[in-house]
Amino acid sequence: MPVRSVLVVDDNSLVRQVVCELFTREGDFDVCGEAENGREAIEKAQLLRPSLSMPVMNGLEATRVLKKLMPAVPVIIFTAHNDPFVEKEARAAGVSAVVSKSEPVSVLITKARGLLDEIAA
Repeated sequence: MPVRSVLVVDDNSLVRQVVCELFTREGDFDVCGEAENGREAIEKAQLLRPSLSMPVMNGLEATRVLKKLMPAVPVIIFTAHNDPFVEKEARAAGVSAVVSKSEPVSVLITKARGLLDEIAA
């Protein structure tokens, strides 16, 4: 099974730590890097070339830039804002999936795995 690299982005270091740990526990994911804001996410994404990017919270502007620079890399927004407007805006920005922080973490892992499986197929 191929190892898939993930770039985790959140302005909260505790959230980054938890998300990184969750992906690291999965045998088919490798956290290639972390960033605390959109600018840092764009720089690290260009340098590290992840399979998947997760600009968490307010990552819409970073998503727009990432999708221009790396259109094939799926982006998941992991957000506390669970409403149709946020999802619509995220989709318009190029986000591949929106996962609410109120959902079980297994949903995040399943979405990530599914997006990367689609690309590999």
